[in-house]
Amino acid sequence: MHSRIIIWTMAMLMVSSVWGEQEPPTLYEYFASPNGENVTGLVAEIDGFKLNARPLRIISGAMHYFRIHPALWRDRLRKLRASGANTVETYVAWNLHEPRKDEWDFGTGENDNSVFLDIRTYIQMAKQEDLLVLLRPGPYICSEFEFGGMPSYLLRDPDMRVRTAYQPYLDRVKVYLDNLLPLVADLQFTRGGPIIGLQLENEYASFDQIELEYLEFLQQTYWDNGIDSLLFTSDGAWNGDKGSLPGVLKTANFGGDAETSFNDLLAFQPDKPVMCMEFWCGWFDHWFENHSTTTADGKGCGNSRSYSWPSVQGFCQYLHGTNFGFNAGANHIPEYAPDITSYDYDGPLSEAGDYTPKYYRIMEAFARYQIPVLKRPPLPLQSRKFAYPTLPVQTYLLYSDILEKAPASNKFQIQDRISMENFPINEGSGQSQGYVLYRKAVNIMGSDVTRFSAGRVRDFGLLIVDDELQPFPRDENGTVQYWLNSVQEYDLTLAEGEHTLDLLIENMGRVNFGALWSFDQHKGLAGNRTEVEYYHLNGEEIRDIDVVSLEFKSSWVKNLTGWRTNDGAVPLKAPVLVQSSFVIDGQPSDTFVDMSGWSKGIVFINGFNLGRYFNVGPQQTLYVPAPFLRFGENTITIFEQLQPHDEIKFSATPNLGPTAVRKFGQYGPLHLTQRGH
Repeated sequence: MHSRIIIWTMAMLMVSSVWGEQEPPTLYEYFASPNGENVTGLVAEIDGFKLNARPLRIISGAMHYFRIHPALWRDRLRKLRASGANTVETYVAWNLHEPRKDEWDFGTGENDNSVFLDIRTYIQMAKQEDLLVLLRPGPYICSEFEFGGMPSYLLRDPDMRVRTAYQPYLDRVKVYLDNLLPLVADLQFTRGGPIIGLQLENEYASFDQIELEYLEFLQQTYWDNGIDSLLFTSDGAWNGDKGSLPGVLKTANFGGDAETSFNDLLAFQPDKPVMCMEFWCGWFDHWFENHSTTTADGKGCGNSRSYSWPSVQGFCQYLHGTNFGFNAGANHIPEYAPDITSYDYDGPLSEAGDYTPKYYRIMEAFARYQIPVLKRPPLPLQSRKFAYPTLPVQTYLLYSDILEKAPASNKFQIQDRISMENFPINEGSGQSQGYVLYRKAVNIMGSDVTRFSAGRVRDFGLLIVDDELQPFPRDENGTVQYWLNSVQEYDLTLAEGEHTLDLLIENMGRVNFGALWSFDQHKGLAGNRTEVEYYHLNGEEIRDIDVVSLEFKSSWVKNLTGWRTNDGAVPLKAPVLVQSSFVIDGQPSDTFVDMSGWSKGIVFINGFNLGRYFNVGPQQTLYVPAPFLRFGENTITIFEQLQPHDEIKFSATPNLGPTAVRKFGQYGPLHLTQRGH
């Protein structure tokens, strides 16, 4: 190790001395070819990285374009560059760019997430902000994101084996890459752009069904689409090189002891520089847990031993962002554990882009090991935060109103239960996200107790009888037992005659990490897939079911009419949609919607889905970036599933719940509470 450091430091000092006492150059001035000579891309050599034949220490930060409002991209990128980082790293979310099979959206569509999807502009903006780019197109990205970034229509194939050489999967991956890669190929550094490297797959060594022909297929598809930049894989170094290919750079992901991981890398890749693709200087949160935090001391982000290697230090996450809408993923640990909406991650920048102690700590560390010294922008100002006035609930739609107003194309009948992915909607792509209602009209004979039972719903179930929400059972301590991926039985006392039984199921996010079996992520009533999935009334299978697909698309929410005035005479009952309006005089500011008085649901600002809230925590507020607000009248719409509140509050500060401090290298659930409230 020490000989490598000496060689690398001497090389960097030699090139640094060229500039002498002059004003430091920008990154692109420094790596430019004199006299228009041919440009060479990133090369990994035994003594370090070289870009255009000059030594480069890559200092990267993760900023995912699809988690940040595009009006804020430049601010966040500039803050990254101002800290001393020279590279931005981002995943590409396949499922957002292909919201329905063979429908492609790179920022010009009319889908809920279209505003985030101009990836080409994001990459170009990175260069404008003097940053290089590491691109991680997947097709699987993990990233605590819905289904690991893969489109849910893949699950319509009952034999689907994602992340393998299964031919129908490869066919769809090729279509995806054939649409994405030509869009960014000319943005490679070798062609005047900022992209210096692209990743194959993601943490493939952690997968239980490794098929190297799949990686070879990805590599060839990259080449066929004009990619000539350095290719790399990233894994826990403790997994060795089993998730990579010969000739592809292996990099490491970790959050603890850098020296151990780097030595592990050298053991199976001695002829290349060590490189950390993800340094986990924070961690993500699940519902029912405390908010994860880590310290900003020298054991973590500011660990000088990490930076002293002639290598890269990549931060995951530098700026996090938000899992807007229904985009949060989930894990099995060992139970189903859905992620919260916030992707704050306790990183160097907060969810709202504010500086944290970790930012200043890593800025100091970057400066200590930045050779040569390059020009950096001054620290941008932080955004103004404002708590808008508290609002009463002004209007509402009853549960029956919501079902009546659902699109006609989203109402149909099925003979036997099927999952939402197999619904005959969205041009053959099925339903990806949101809620699904299974309805059965029953005729009760006599006054005996009626037993309704259902197996493991995916993911959160509500039983509604004759438009009345049935309470969850409680345990011996009086704690509510939520119907979350579990078996539930109700003994109902129903009068003789006709009744309507509704099972409303919410998809709380598909698992984004795990073994092959864990990617069987059919949502709703998944059909006869396992012995614990059933749908019974008095022991008999319920068939001939009416279905209403409730996707809560922004276009539908914005165009809802027939709102009822809330005069307070009758308490509102869930499920219910409520809406209030407020006026902004002047420039809108960032704010947070305080949902601590509500129970469970989703929030829309001017029709845009901010994401889920749930009073079990940890998260209690939802971040509202100022660009989602406007001068004049604004609307806030809430779908409450359990118990509505009578007012809507805003806050100037986030509330991500009680914290649990992690030791570096400690990952998994902390302070997991009982699944009740």
